[in-house]
Amino acid sequence: MTPPHALPLRPILAKVSRSFYVSLWLLPPETRHTVALAYLLARAADTVADTRVVPRGERLRLLEEVAAAVRGERDPAPLARDLARAVAAGAPGEGGATEAERALLAELPGCLGALEAAPPLERALVRKVLATITRGMWLDLTRFAGEDPAGLAALETRDDLFDYCYHVAGCVGEFWSELHAARLPALRRVDPAAWSALGRRFGRALQLTNVLRDVARDLRHGRCYLPAADLAAVGLAPRDLLDPGAWPRLRPVYRDLLAQAVDDARAGLAHCLAAPARTMRLRLAGLLPLLLALETLGLVARGNPLDPAARLKVPRRAVWGTLLRTRLAAREDRELVALFERVLRRTGLPRRPPVGSAPGSAPGSRAGSSWMRPGSPTTGPALQER
Repeated sequence: MTPPHALPLRPILAKVSRSFYVSLWLLPPETRHTVALAYLLARAADTVADTRVVPRGERLRLLEEVAAAVRGERDPAPLARDLARAVAAGAPGEGGATEAERALLAELPGCLGALEAAPPLERALVRKVLATITRGMWLDLTRFAGEDPAGLAALETRDDLFDYCYHVAGCVGEFWSELHAARLPALRRVDPAAWSALGRRFGRALQLTNVLRDVARDLRHGRCYLPAADLAAVGLAPRDLLDPGAWPRLRPVYRDLLAQAVDDARAGLAHCLAAPARTMRLRLAGLLPLLLALETLGLVARGNPLDPAARLKVPRRAVWGTLLRTRLAAREDRELVALFERVLRRTGLPRRPPVGSAPGSAPGSRAGSSWMRPGSPTTGPALQER
């Protein structure tokens, strides 16, 4: 397999992935390149889906072409030329692709070539997760017909929200779990099915964090991921959320979804703890986005997420501070649990009895299933950063 670092993509990875770039290079070498490749392919598809200067019908067509190329059914070279022409117009702030995203699309043939050269297991897992992710992007483009507040639409129910989270992030938790369980001998005693279930909830925690943080921007792009049924229960309609003054009425909905995100984050902690302490790089790669998600949820809980001027992003220096604290604790289960609880206390998020260190423990489970562009409504590993 031609690893992504052998392609001219490492600088692009750093530009398009922000904090996940750190997690990526923490991973063990047995899996790092496969995860990087899957991430880059997902981000390429996401760039197609979310470049709003391209007409919606053309985005749907190009998204299917990308999905077919991932399946090995399209010649990548002419596809890359089509993509370059499609995203050539428009500035990033006006719905266009960034310079890094255009560079990534230009390198798509190299990524697809690396996929074709991958071992059968890795190739199958990457194709499986990309099929789910691109399906989620297609659903998003068809559910939300508008591109601005005039065409605002909402998901209907909590189940719809969880289905969305699964397609763009929970499936990444499955992919992460299946790949590492297959390739790391230290994980041979982990129950693959139970670990994948925890991985789905881990991904959902990260995507719920994105949803709760980015609601003001999503509304102005015509998308409301907060379920209409939940809004109606507090006397609100999606269009009411365009007014930051609606925040006091919306707060009960947020309180419940914050509790759900924290419950799912506890499942994410259980997922990390299920990996033996000697797999410290794997633990670190998962714990970093998990703790950053908690920090972000704390900012959301203390602010007004309906205010488009609110800055609800963890500073980059905090990424490195979190990494240092995590690295110091990563070998001891008790230290990791204590670190998780300290972050919860500091952020003021809802706290329930701490998760135990036994592999697979995940209290607070709720029904429902659970990587990508900063500012993208179609994304999330997941582990991640919109």
